[in-house]
Amino acid sequence: MTTADLLPLAVAIPLLGAAVLAVAGRRLPRIGRDALATLWAAAGVGCLALLWSRTSPEGRVVSWLGGYLPQDGQSVGIVLVADRLGTGLALLAAVLVLAVLCYAWRYFDEPSGEHGGMFPALLLLFEAGMCGFVLTGDLFDAFVFFELMGAVAYALTGYRIEDPRPLHGALAFGLVNSAAAYLSLLGIGLLYARTGELGLAQIGAALDERAAAGRGRDALIVVAFVLVMAGPLVKAATAPFHFWLPDAHAVAPSPVCMLLSGVMVELGVYGFARIHQVVFAGPGGLPGAAVRDTLLAFGVLTALVGATMCWQQRHLKRMLAFSTVGHVGLFLAGTALLTPAGVAGTAVYVAGHAGAKAALFGLTGVLLDRFGSVDEHGLHGRARGLRLPGVLFLLGALALAGLPPFGTGLGKAVTEEAAGHELGWLPAVFVLVSALTGGAVLRAGLRVFGGFGAPPSEHPEVAATTGEGEEPEIREPGRRMPAPMTVVPALLLAGCLAVGVLPGVGRALGAAAAAFSDRAGYLAAVLGRPASPAGEAPEAGWTTAGVVLGLVSALLAAGFATAALRRDPRRGTGGPYRAAVLPLRRLHSGLLGDYVAWLAVGMAVLLAALAAQL
Repeated sequence: MTTADLLPLAVAIPLLGAAVLAVAGRRLPRIGRDALATLWAAAGVGCLALLWSRTSPEGRVVSWLGGYLPQDGQSVGIVLVADRLGTGLALLAAVLVLAVLCYAWRYFDEPSGEHGGMFPALLLLFEAGMCGFVLTGDLFDAFVFFELMGAVAYALTGYRIEDPRPLHGALAFGLVNSAAAYLSLLGIGLLYARTGELGLAQIGAALDERAAAGRGRDALIVVAFVLVMAGPLVKAATAPFHFWLPDAHAVAPSPVCMLLSGVMVELGVYGFARIHQVVFAGPGGLPGAAVRDTLLAFGVLTALVGATMCWQQRHLKRMLAFSTVGHVGLFLAGTALLTPAGVAGTAVYVAGHAGAKAALFGLTGVLLDRFGSVDEHGLHGRARGLRLPGVLFLLGALALAGLPPFGTGLGKAVTEEAAGHELGWLPAVFVLVSALTGGAVLRAGLRVFGGFGAPPSEHPEVAATTGEGEEPEIREPGRRMPAPMTVVPALLLAGCLAVGVLPGVGRALGAAAAAFSDRAGYLAAVLGRPASPAGEAPEAGWTTAGVVLGLVSALLAAGFATAALRRDPRRGTGGPYRAAVLPLRRLHSGLLGDYVAWLAVGMAVLLAALAAQL
């Protein structure tokens, strides 16, 4: 089997597994369904791991499905393209799917009979959509895989159809993301009308040829860029497109949240970076300075909004969801630097964040399993007996804060160094956002698992969604807690630590970032042209400044958490707080019409910001 054969297999394995489980799951007992799903997910991990090992750090693997090779630079076939960064992200998605399946072995209640096997089948279908999106080199097929991934995510979010809340969250999730998808499809149509191509490399090359002939960028290209980016930016929960995410996470099953926050929203950032780099970064596309400044502004706004809203939450799932919004803002800011160092730092950050955030959602599932609640206030001191989950939860909070030597701390350090070379103030945003999000989760962990702080009292002007009265995700509340519910989060946190400790991870992702940023190399590999060597790989290791900033953000997180726990619960909030925070909270209304309106506003702002700089 050649390396190119592994590319379609990476998508076909989970697709076939989903079909087999959907059919055989009706007849197999629960243990048989779990074993079959786990083995199939492990096969997907093995395929992608082999693809990673066979892909050279500076090279790419190209597979033309059906043997429809380009003729004289023209092609009608579908192409899959794998470099180290894309393969690594697909591998991360496959590993998380495997972890989620193991986590749900004896925990997640699933119907038997004709509906048996649906949950693991949907998870494998979700994996197929994610892998296909990452590995495709065709813009229209990227849209197809993106929609497959989205449709399955909507179904998983509303999996508990007997409860109206998951259905409402899935509806908001689905409609907002579908509206953005239609905008992306319109942008793809504009590019096809202009170039007659759908392949990423082919569109990029056609735009370059137009620029060389004196017919460069015009209004159509700018509008097409904004429309195509609608889907990735909404899926990445970029402000002001982020409103769907906390609503969906608050009601989705805990295993599903592990995937949504652990890898799905990060795919939106990857989609922006890949499409811009290949299609629009050449002479026929948009100026890099305009894209950088605009997307940096969106990234910083997203990070600050997510961190501010994260601190306000007492519903643990919403807290972790807003933490994801804040960190995705940092990922977008790092990627928007448009430098190999920024991409390398973001790649390391994403890898570490996936382990930490998935673990935290899994541990939140432990609380829901034991107490039927995810309310920080209502759980005050009730989880003192859960020692191992408590320790893991606090470690996860410190990982979110960027504490060395966790992988999140290494990714934060590398991105901060890259950002400092471009904008001296940007590392301060990374420190502040990491401290606020990590501090909020640390505060909740100390209150729930340690009973620290006075019992909280309510203040009507800042009342939040409580998280009390949630529907437990199991149907046997008296049974012992299954071992995978703590083993899987522990392994995920160990993976986050390994990203920061093992030097080979940073070196490999640094080389992958250099190849990812080599636009000419990508076009040459797909179009069969001679390729020149990629640029020098950036350093992706610990530095003294990175360690210091990581310790500062962790200490700030601990200080914020301690101050919140020591605060007199009888005190109200001051005028500056109400003036600054309450309007932001009211924007998160939960109304679908508001979210669609913000989608339109965000698209208009993005278009105006780019147009003003051209």
